[in-house]
Amino acid sequence: MIQLKSQREIELMAEGGKILAATVRMLRREVRAGVSTLDLDAMAEEFIRSHPGATPAFKGLYGFPGTLCTSINQEIVHGIPSLTRVLKDGDLLSVDVGAWLEGLHADSAATFPVGDVSAEAARLLQVTRDALVAGVAQARAGNHVGDIGHAVQQVAEQAGFSVVRELVGHGIGAAFHEEPQVPNYGKPKRGARLVPGMTIAIEPMINVGKPEIRTLADKWTVVTQDGSLSAHFEHTVAIAENGTPPRVLTVAD
Repeated sequence: MIQLKSQREIELMAEGGKILAATVRMLRREVRAGVSTLDLDAMAEEFIRSHPGATPAFKGLYGFPGTLCTSINQEIVHGIPSLTRVLKDGDLLSVDVGAWLEGLHADSAATFPVGDVSAEAARLLQVTRDALVAGVAQARAGNHVGDIGHAVQQVAEQAGFSVVRELVGHGIGAAFHEEPQVPNYGKPKRGARLVPGMTIAIEPMINVGKPEIRTLADKWTVVTQDGSLSAHFEHTVAIAENGTPPRVLTVAD
């Protein structure tokens, strides 16, 4: 069942979203060659907890050990922070992060270049950002989740890239994962209808190569089957009244 949020609940989620936006901004400054993903995880946990009442949403979620999911290059999502995973020039680092504040969640993700990256990697980052913008633009009352997925898919595939199909966006609120699922592919006017008060996480995961994926032996890290680069960007949004653009909750003031 889809859980609609009150204005007060949306404001609380926006407060959590501001913390996430600040966390992502801080991580962007700290990402560099020689830094381990566990270092970044510790920074993020300390930063989130420095805000009264806020806690990392991922830590312990389904047994996940970290504050961040840190996924490098061909890793798509759910990479486990580790002291032995040290960034090097040319890497792409995808960071997924969630926050819990006063009973409600927010979710955000971004992919960072480490030093100088290849032209292909830079284009992947831009296309994935553009796909997120296109998806968010379709998150309007009266549209359907298929409109969001179709917009994301169009941007990715027109660039010659592919969208991951087994991993999707989702509703979010009191539970971290709520209905509806929000795929990054689809057909317009299909799937759940968007209505005011819905809060959803839109998160394109786009591969340079083919869309197929596999999970590593750690049972968490999801990678591209063909070893190609992947990027991931995400915002939590609230569906607004009267078909107007959604409110993006995971941004700073």
